[in-house]
Amino acid sequence: MSRYRPPRPAGTPLITPEGEARLRAELHELWHVRRPQVTQSVSEAAAQGDRSENAEYTYGKKMLREIDSRVRFLTKRLEKLKVVSDKPSDPNKVYFGAWVTIEDEDGDQSRYRIVGPDELDLKQSLISIDSPLARALVGKELDAEVRVHSPSGEKTCYIVEIEYP
Repeated sequence: MSRYRPPRPAGTPLITPEGEARLRAELHELWHVRRPQVTQSVSEAAAQGDRSENAEYTYGKKMLREIDSRVRFLTKRLEKLKVVSDKPSDPNKVYFGAWVTIEDEDGDQSRYRIVGPDELDLKQSLISIDSPLARALVGKELDAEVRVHSPSGEKTCYIVEIEYP
């Protein structure tokens, strides 16, 4: 049995200015703060002698590999991303970066912001433009009826408010 897993699709290469700032801050933190700390602890552990039974050395090397992997990913991803900071010409339609308030058939309202896949955070109501809900909302106008095909079935909702930051 092979361990190979094909790479997952990268997603839409769009990002908001706030999302780009967060990714750049993470890259800076990893490269200029965390990596030097871990490198120092690994060199101290290596100076203790026998590395084969030195858990601090082994753990430190593993941490370095993880940090380097994330740094490589962030560097490549930031090169490919396109920052979308312009407001659309028609603010009455839903596009990338919009805060959208929707109301379902029961009258419950939810508010989401459509962002890039690298910014996805449901706790902050940030949904990916690649999600079924966002794909159904993009291009629709205020008060439009939207049918969303989700894994749990088809749902209908209405666009109550569209706002651009």
